Amino acid sequence: MNKYFILVLKVIVAIILLQTLFFKFSGSVESVYIFEKLGMEPIGRIGSGIVELIASILLFINKTRFYAALTVVGTMFGAIISHIFILGIEVMNDGGTLFILALITLVFSSILAIIFVSDLKKLNNKAINSLLN
Repeated sequence: MNKYFILVLKVIVAIILLQTLFFKFSGSVESVYIFEKLGMEPIGRIGSGIVELIASILLFINKTRFYAALTVVGTMFGAIISHIFILGIEVMNDGGTLFILALITLVFSSILAIIFVSDLKKLNNKAINSLLN
């Protein structure tokens, strides 16, 4: 797989995740509204921000990039389900921007997880070889 394609996907996912952190950590009106509606304010808002921050960093470390991508997939899946069943596609007249960003992040992180699943085989082979030697 082209390393630049992978890098672009990782950077886009990280940028989308990191740009929301200011709003989550500063307690912006939109973030508080979303998590109050979900019944998870403030723990859900701050907790999801921490998870997204850690995943954004771990995407760029070879040993953790698969797990980071999988974490982002799960986080975005939860966000999309929340939009569909609780929040609605459009939140506070955002034109569906948060929903679209969650979809983009889900698709890109899913692609990364599929690409990085081979990392597990490499790690497992190293672990098995070290046990046998």
